[in-house]
Amino acid sequence: MRESGEDRRQRILAAVDERGEARVTELAAELAVSVVTVRRDVEELALSGRLDRGHGVARSKAAAPPRPQPRGNDVALVIPERHAYLDEAVNGARAALAAAGMRAVLHIAPRVAGAERPIAERVVADGVSGLLIAPRWRTLQAEEADYEWLAGLPVPVVMMERRPRPGSLLHATDSACTDHWYGMHLAIDHLVGLGHRRIVLAARDDSPTARTLRTAFQEIVMARLEVDDWAVTLSAPDACADPNDPDPSPSVVELIRTMGATAAVMHSDVDALMLVQQLEEAGIRVPEDCSVVAYDDVVAPMGSTPLTAVAPPKVEVGRAAAELLVARLAGRDRRPQRVTVLPELKIRRSTLIV
Repeated sequence: MRESGEDRRQRILAAVDERGEARVTELAAELAVSVVTVRRDVEELALSGRLDRGHGVARSKAAAPPRPQPRGNDVALVIPERHAYLDEAVNGARAALAAAGMRAVLHIAPRVAGAERPIAERVVADGVSGLLIAPRWRTLQAEEADYEWLAGLPVPVVMMERRPRPGSLLHATDSACTDHWYGMHLAIDHLVGLGHRRIVLAARDDSPTARTLRTAFQEIVMARLEVDDWAVTLSAPDACADPNDPDPSPSVVELIRTMGATAAVMHSDVDALMLVQQLEEAGIRVPEDCSVVAYDDVVAPMGSTPLTAVAPPKVEVGRAAAELLVARLAGRDRRPQRVTVLPELKIRRSTLIV
């Protein structure tokens, strides 16, 4: 016989009263129901005054168990190793936290699957007040595997430059992110305006940003009647989710030559700078024969041919993420926020003949 909702809620209440506090994820596993179901039950029990609800936990009204005491105003930032793009976001977050009297403590996740979880759980157990995190998420599967434990952390969490899948456990988690669809729109609109009709996107395929850019490119070029032909490929053979299994597709230069493409959008800057060199070695001039737009604008201006680039608002994203966390810790803005910041296009010599 299927257990009624009220019976299930009584079991939740009994478990929480016995322990003093229980994670929603643990209760879901014990009751063999979804986390979403337990969240709804906990919400109903909290509204009726039978228990207290925290971030990912349910607490007994009868007894309050000992909890890690926050170390002053420390906030943990967890970002992937060797990720220059996020360095500027970290600087923006640090400045916003400092302005609020809080200290940013940086933790670097190594380039191995699932590296963020033990770091996050350790710093939370040590007593940080909150967490700003940008998981690497090489694949969609890796991303979705992290949703449950992130949702169960007992401190406020803000996703930085990450936008979890709609309808997922993290949909209602605070987040601050660049509008990458708009960034791709800026790049294509600029190239089409210069008269380009055959465009290649060469992008990585090992991050949420890369996957968003690929999807956005296809949507946008398919809607632009001016575009006669287009293609999507990897920016480098090892720019995929599994670098040990490189893609055997033709090089970007070969694809441009075969298609007769006159423009390329490259993710990221370093790959774009290398493409310019490879095109010149192949006798294809930039921008006379082929215009190049980089995506990231970290080192794009430093090439022998400075690159036109889409510049995500990296500092602003970090600042916005930190401000969301500060508001959450202060008890303000209780409704979850999903902040989106628009990038801009920096036009340089790689798309203009001067």
